Parts: sequence; C-alpha cells; structure tokens
Amino acid sequence: MIRSLWTAATGMTAQQLNMDVISNNLANVNTAGFKKSRADFQDLLYQVSRAAGTESVNGDEVPTGIQVGLGARAAAVQKIFTTGDLQQTGNDLDIAIEGNGFFRVMMPDGEESYTRSGAFKKDGTGRMVTSDGYPLEPQIVIPENATRLSITEDGAVNVYLDGEAEPNQIGTIELTTFSNPAGLEAIGRNLLLETPASGAPVDGIPGQEGFGALAQGFLEGSNVNIMEEMVGMITTQRAYEINSKAIQTSDEMLQMVNNLA
Repeated sequence: MIRSLWTAATGMTAQQLNMDVISNNLANVNTAGFKKSRADFQDLLYQVSRAAGTESVNGDEVPTGIQVGLGARAAAVQKIFTTGDLQQTGNDLDIAIEGNGFFRVMMPDGEESYTRSGAFKKDGTGRMVTSDGYPLEPQIVIPENATRLSITEDGAVNVYLDGEAEPNQIGTIELTTFSNPAGLEAIGRNLLLETPASGAPVDGIPGQEGFGALAQGFLEGSNVNIMEEMVGMITTQRAYEINSKAIQTSDEMLQMVNNLA
C-alpha cells in the first residue's frame, strides 16, 4: 500500500514538470524565433516478485512474471526546431531564416552564441546587433550616410549611400548549423550555446545546401501551437488529478487497515 503512495507521487511530480514546460511554451507564444519544448518521460525501476521464464513447481515454464512498476520520471526536455510562421514587418533590419540555420552573435565575454531571432538593430557605431546589443558575427557595420539597406537571400548586405545610384556590398551574413540542434543549451534572451551533444558548429552561406535562405523584412514567429498546448494542459491536469486520486485512495485503504486493529 505504501508503494502506491510513492508511485503516484512520482506521477504528480512528472505532470508538474510537464505543466512547467507547457507554461513556458505559452508564455513565449509571441517571442520571435522561439522554439517550443517537449517533456519526455520514462518509467522507473520494477520490483520483480517472479521472473518470466522460471520453472513452476511442476516443472513448466512460467510465461509471464510479476513485475510492479515504481512510477515515472522525466527523461528529457527537448526543443522542437520546426520553422515558425513568417511575419512581415517591413523593417530593413528584420531577417527571417527560411529553413535550417542560426545567426551567430558575440557575447560580451567573447563567447559565441546562436539565435533564430532576426530582430536586429543598429547601435551607435552602425553595427547590426541584437536587442541586448550583442553584435552579429561576422560584423556588419552600416555607414552613417546609408539611405537604404538591402539583404539578399544568400546573405549579401548592400547599402545605397547618399548621392549614389549603385549599391555597395558591405558584408555577408553567414548562418550556422548543428548536427543535433536539440542538444544546444538555451540560456534565455533567444540565445543558444554549443554543447558536446549539439556537435560542432558548421558555418555556411544562406541558401546553399543545408542552409536556409534569408527573408528581409520578415520575422520568424514562435512555433508554439496554442491549441496543441491547451490540449496538452488539459491532459496534464487530468493526469495530475488521477495521480492525486490514487494517493487519496491508497490513504483510505490504509485507514481501513488501521481501523481493523
């Protein structure tokens, strides 16, 4: 009877984590470039009272054993890197990636991080930076006398200078891919870090094989599906309730045993 109390408690803990993941997905439904997460679970150890395949008292083989599970636990929380919907903004510094790849930005400590959010700004020196001021790598510096900015699908950055009719290319935006994007470490601020599980970064030109093309004037929205998350929230709540009911029932059964004394 005590075993069922602890087993149901592990189920409640697992469903609480699932609700935490769903809540974070819903909180970031309007975050540009956000990738939803999914909680994966696995069953715990089993107590074996009789192993399958053992001999019975009359020498026959037992076809099935007796195994009682001890609950569930979280195995992983995985990011799902499907592409979000593209939203047209008309802003020259907004860039969406149509396909695979990440923008590479430089952190203040010199470490490189990666993002799908293309909501870039221009700082006081003309550099293209994130909302937190982290510069895009390789750096793109927009001249002060630039009247218009044009970014092609393959990442070529061209500016039209005041008084000139022909564009001038000032740099190229590169993308980075990983063999296992789900292994990247999320650190907030729409940034991800390389880990041993993600594999080494591979840099390349947008539009080439394995890299998505760029779309200027667009932002990639979150890939969170509100209806899916709401359904997941309902099933998680019901699973939490049924586990709490199992604890309550086990407690009532123990109470009945105590009343026999």
